[in-house]
Amino acid sequence: MFESLSEKLSGILDKLTGRGALSEEDVNLAMREVRRALLEADVALEVVRSFVDRTRTKAVGAAVIKSVKPGQMVVKIVHDSLIETLGAESQAIDLNAPAPVAIMLVGLQGAGKTTTAGKIAKRLTERDKRKVLMASLDVKRPAAQEQLAVLGEQVGVATLPIVFGEDPVAIAKRAESAARLEGYDVVLLDTAGRTHIDEPLMQEMADIRDAARPHEILLVADALTGQDAVNLAKNFNDQVGLTGIVLTRMDGDSRGGAALSMRSVTGKPIKLLGIGEKMDAIEDFHPSRLADRILGMGDIVSLVEKAAQNIDAAQAAKMVEKLRKGVFDLNDLSEQLAQIEKLGGMGGIMGMLPGVAKMKEQLAGANLDDKFVKRQRAIISSMTPHERRNPDILKASRKKRIAAGSGATVEYVNRLLKQHRQMADMMKAMGGSGGKRGGMMGKLGQMMGLGSGMPMPTPEQIEAMQKQLGGAGIPGLPPGAPGIPSAPPPGAFNLPPQFPGLGSGGPKLPGLGGGFNPFGGKKK
Repeated sequence: MFESLSEKLSGILDKLTGRGALSEEDVNLAMREVRRALLEADVALEVVRSFVDRTRTKAVGAAVIKSVKPGQMVVKIVHDSLIETLGAESQAIDLNAPAPVAIMLVGLQGAGKTTTAGKIAKRLTERDKRKVLMASLDVKRPAAQEQLAVLGEQVGVATLPIVFGEDPVAIAKRAESAARLEGYDVVLLDTAGRTHIDEPLMQEMADIRDAARPHEILLVADALTGQDAVNLAKNFNDQVGLTGIVLTRMDGDSRGGAALSMRSVTGKPIKLLGIGEKMDAIEDFHPSRLADRILGMGDIVSLVEKAAQNIDAAQAAKMVEKLRKGVFDLNDLSEQLAQIEKLGGMGGIMGMLPGVAKMKEQLAGANLDDKFVKRQRAIISSMTPHERRNPDILKASRKKRIAAGSGATVEYVNRLLKQHRQMADMMKAMGGSGGKRGGMMGKLGQMMGLGSGMPMPTPEQIEAMQKQLGGAGIPGLPPGAPGIPSAPPPGAFNLPPQFPGLGSGGPKLPGLGGGFNPFGGKKK
């Protein structure tokens, strides 16, 4: 979501920040490119005009602080304009009303109203500790009422019993009566939709609104809708009267124009975002955080909040204690990978980190996607408990069996074991203590090749380094530049005794062995 828009806006603003001074013409040129980027992202024309005019006026007349470059000032102005377009502050669902609080969901068919009803009910039950009743008012779509009943069972939320032949208004009245008699705090009304807006649909929504008198009327809109999202929001707001908007499929590859347009055109806040198919994949809408993501600044606050919600504190404390002792087996690695999946996978985490958007090509080459995490967990799951606790016993025959069981190759198994070995070594280095070579720094020194003594590199080692670097020279230097010499100059590795611990003479640094060995080999 917003990937294309984020790339274009970041590119435009990077050009500005690289300059020492900006003229009015520079700002106008940048605003033209911003305008084009927003239009390509399916943002409504009137919203684009308002955004660009407001930003240009602020940028040209801005009093630039001496310690801030003009380009950086423009970035801040664009950022503030984005927040203003999306809504200055986040607004949650308003439950400040006498119980039962009625929440009515409206929208077109296929936008995800029924699934969103289940997500909101789960969220209100678990996070806000409210007693929720769900009722399906969709008598047109086959099995729509049964679908909501199944979702209710999945999330542990009560649903209104189905009475066939009842019209939507009667169902709404029965739901409100049942909620009041049985002491429910919230009643969620899932209404019917159409493939397009028509008069019968709007009349039905108005009748339900008049009968149920909902405290919140939320428009559930698909973020993939594009330019038509503006007309959709306008029609529902004019004829039914909205109090907020829920955008679904925000984890998709849409251009993001709906989010930027709807708030500006209707004046109604976007309250929730659907970010996946699972029942807990819904989050509050924060304009400032979304603006940060669009401009490639990441969203660390949301990442920390998600971690706090998904990571079990007791399990984390247990893991810390194991790491303190320097213990890290494959069971621990599997738990860490499971935590990554709970936080939205590698893609979800990387998308919230600042500056990652500019490293897209490098990340694509590293294959750090969600399949990578699932494959590694599948490999670990194919091992016996004994093998997970003692990975050193894994020889060729066992690796073949594990690869066959996980649908991977032996190469992937070896790669996982190497990764685990490196992590385990690091944990031992950080967890160990005591002794001449003990403690974090001492063991870290050993890992980095800070062994005993500093030997002269052999001709074979020099030849291997030349081959690794391409033989003729170091990559990136011009063709005539010298490569690695055939032998080091005399005395290159004989440091004077005034450098303690780095040569053969003089005192040694505690915990770092007898000297510095860049090749990690033994003395010849």
